Amino acid sequence: MRVALAAGLLLASCPAVAQDRAARSSNSNAEAQRDAVESSYANAPIEEREERSTGSVTVAGKRLGYAATAGTLTLRDLEGKPTASMFYTAYTLDGTKPGTKRPVTFFYNGGPGSPTFWLHMGSFAPVRLQTGNPEFIRPAPYDVAPNPYTLLDKTDMVFLDAIGSGYSRPLGDMRPSAFYGVDEDADAFAKAILRYATKFGRWNSPKFLFGESYGTLRSGALAYQLQERGMALNGVVLFSSIMNYGYRQPGLDQVYINYLPSYAATAWYHNRLPNRPADVATAVQQAREFATGAYMSALAKGQDIGAAERDQVAQRMSELTGLSADFVKRANLRVDLPRFQKELLRDQRRVVGRFDSRYIGTDSDAAGERPETDVSSEAISGAFIGSFQDYVTHRLGYRTEMPYRLSARDAAGWTWNWRHDAPNRMGQQNNPNTAIDLAAAMRANPYLQVLSMNGWYDMATPFFGTENDLGHMMLEPSQRPNLRFTYYPGGHMIYLNPEALVTMKRDLAAWYDRAVAVALSGTPPVTPTVAASEGPATGPN
Repeated sequence: MRVALAAGLLLASCPAVAQDRAARSSNSNAEAQRDAVESSYANAPIEEREERSTGSVTVAGKRLGYAATAGTLTLRDLEGKPTASMFYTAYTLDGTKPGTKRPVTFFYNGGPGSPTFWLHMGSFAPVRLQTGNPEFIRPAPYDVAPNPYTLLDKTDMVFLDAIGSGYSRPLGDMRPSAFYGVDEDADAFAKAILRYATKFGRWNSPKFLFGESYGTLRSGALAYQLQERGMALNGVVLFSSIMNYGYRQPGLDQVYINYLPSYAATAWYHNRLPNRPADVATAVQQAREFATGAYMSALAKGQDIGAAERDQVAQRMSELTGLSADFVKRANLRVDLPRFQKELLRDQRRVVGRFDSRYIGTDSDAAGERPETDVSSEAISGAFIGSFQDYVTHRLGYRTEMPYRLSARDAAGWTWNWRHDAPNRMGQQNNPNTAIDLAAAMRANPYLQVLSMNGWYDMATPFFGTENDLGHMMLEPSQRPNLRFTYYPGGHMIYLNPEALVTMKRDLAAWYDRAVAVALSGTPPVTPTVAASEGPATGPN
């Protein structure tokens, strides 16, 4: 006994043995700590969650009560395996029941990878962050108030966050890459919308999509995918659109043609035109005509353009954009957006915004080639982010330990698959153009109405590019009245302008009424001989 005890004491006193025991103890503690941390991860719920609250808003003198639901939709594969949890906020008019014929609209922002708090807090929900035109929104406290221009009088609303953004997450062993791509993303949104319609009894409701920015590219693919899965839509709103990424390839000249009317609108706003027209629409129309005429012809000649034609085109560009003819010639008649932003007000040591070129800012120096930041984004981001974080937690009552991701790009695993399988055997696109998908959906569904809403001062998704993309859907004459354009004095987020918000609500209300009436009529719309109560044409014919 004493020998064994002595041997034990000897081994315990051996430095190597003591270190080994210490190491095992340390490893055990580390594993326990790791397990404790992993068990405390904040994950998206597999079981669908709902947090309900109520509110009211007055629209055109009428009080509307509503239910607000902040919750999640569980997406599943064909075998029923849960693959992702998508966060949403829904607003439904009091008394709405399953099976209702009341319209429902699905809203989403773009990015790709952006959550939908921008549209949620700024546009047509029953509450809205109060904004000016255009202004730097002051720090907190922010003014979030009932929105008299909400669309609640026309439609219930569901705001959806893309997987990987907001509180939306993949589930289980699903990798983010399963949702990060043109077609993968559209598939996720299709599953979420189908799930919502099934869960809340909205299959018999008129259904609409409302996408902003990249969300419009999503809408093209999504409209077609939903139709292929048995859900025919009544309408699609394209808000500040980019349907076609192909024209952004280096070496192609279409991007310069697309931007020219936006340059003209911006120069008009900042009073940089030598012969300034009375209104922005006139300045834009002059630029449209030049862009598709002499300018397009000049760019097509490439380096073989003659000196006289180069001088003539540069001079006309100067008159339309406020840039000097010498600057235009040194840029080979091809002025990139960052150069325009920096050059237009260089003599004032100012730069103009990208999302909204009405905003002006100051860089650290006035000699650079491009702005150091987007002043129109910096002016509003803090207010939108801060007001939503407070609203979703304390007014909607949705509480979770998960961080609300401002972009899916913020987390590991971000790589976007830009390939797109176009419908009707058009082949796989390396740079997506889902106007093709939307056109296919419109041909298959002659009742489908499309409204393109555009800001004159949107430099992120220029309106002339939208006109070009939608103008090449090759719709038959009988289908063309289903596509309409409207324009407003605003930027990418047109709703920042309170005056534009009033006009947009009026236009949307009339459009929703028409879209629902067309479906109820039982007869596809035909080309009207006289535009009904719309006055002059609001877009290209």
